[in-house]
Amino acid sequence: MQVELIRHGKTAWSEQGRYQGISDIPLSEHGKAQLRASEEKISRVYVSPLRRSSATAAILFPGAELIPVKGLEEMNFGEFEGRTWQEMESDEEYRDWVAGGCLGRCPGGEDRPEYENRVCEAFREVLEKEREAGSEKTVIVAHGGTQMALLGKYGVPEREYWRWQRPCGCGYLLEVTEKDDVPVLRLIRETAYLKSEDTCGGEQ
Repeated sequence: MQVELIRHGKTAWSEQGRYQGISDIPLSEHGKAQLRASEEKISRVYVSPLRRSSATAAILFPGAELIPVKGLEEMNFGEFEGRTWQEMESDEEYRDWVAGGCLGRCPGGEDRPEYENRVCEAFREVLEKEREAGSEKTVIVAHGGTQMALLGKYGVPEREYWRWQRPCGCGYLLEVTEKDDVPVLRLIRETAYLKSEDTCGGEQ
């Protein structure tokens, strides 16, 4: 089976470099205008419960059934949400979090291991449903953090966690196998759903 993991389009906060996390920020008008519909007909798309994901999926795969999956949301950055790193340069809690490799718990939010576990658990439930349905391809539209959490753990070839995040509107097509009951997501190719004047190599 193949899985495609796609990051949602741009929002006002992503354009401003603000931590979004579980804040339910809509796509910006620019973000909507950048996206183009897929030429592939997909009957259903799994999305995170946050509206920037479902709005992106509706543009990319018009007419597809959108299925929200709790657990696929972006990491909960707690008190850091809505702020840029520049605004938090003097914030001791933020500085400590960054110094710890962004692994620790965000004040009022999650730590990275907790986040990765919930995303992977939700993903494996989706895989099980799709296997039972005999699907050849599964599409998930979620977040940059979703991509990193899944591919940092299951991706082949192995990459450092942060290198798995794609720009908004871009994703990965993956071949799914299993080894010792653990998913293996082998990279087939990168994908993009941006209009010709935009690229997946620019601003994230």
